[in-house]
Amino acid sequence: MNTVRIRWLGRRPYVPVWQAMQRFTAARTPATEDEIWLLEHEPVYTVGVRGESEPCRIGGIPVVATDRGGLITYHGPGQLIAYPLLDLSRLNLSVRDLVTALEASVIAVLRQYGIAAQARRDAPGVYVGDAKIASLGIRVRRFRSYHGLALNVDLDLAPFHRIDPCGFRGLAMTRLADLGVGAGVHEVAVPLLGALLERLGLETVTDRLTCLPEEERRHERPA
Repeated sequence: MNTVRIRWLGRRPYVPVWQAMQRFTAARTPATEDEIWLLEHEPVYTVGVRGESEPCRIGGIPVVATDRGGLITYHGPGQLIAYPLLDLSRLNLSVRDLVTALEASVIAVLRQYGIAAQARRDAPGVYVGDAKIASLGIRVRRFRSYHGLALNVDLDLAPFHRIDPCGFRGLAMTRLADLGVGAGVHEVAVPLLGALLERLGLETVTDRLTCLPEEERRHERPA
């Protein structure tokens, strides 16, 4: 069984975490332990490599062009983010396997809350009926993944109304809070992490729940 380090980052701005993922991925070696980062982001729109140019702000919320797959989406407090930083070659996973594992993990968590959900082959993510509850966007470099998934727990959905989420005009978004689930982000993180570990074939221990390393925290501080 492959081991993984779990990091709870709390609530953080998007760009420093994205840059930390890039640095981690660029510096890792075949011996580097895989990691999963769990967190919330400050309000931000992110645009994937397939997205079109957007203004620098939408409704006062910053827009960041990133290197993940997909188009435009929104992140904000109340949304659980999971970033699996994995060596796919070591885990014998294809990109499709990773996407399927992420979607299946969310579906399993929703099932625990009594919610039926499904994935769509034509539009990555997880849906409850016609409404999207979780978005996916990953990047793989030299068989090493970063970015990941975003599950709507109790975040404000209004910013989604200003965009075409993931490029789909009029796509309805939903959240656990609207489906009768009163759990917060920290509570939902527990079953989501368990589902991810099971489907990715990973094992962790409780004393490896740590924060972002101090060397990465320094990159977040103003010069």
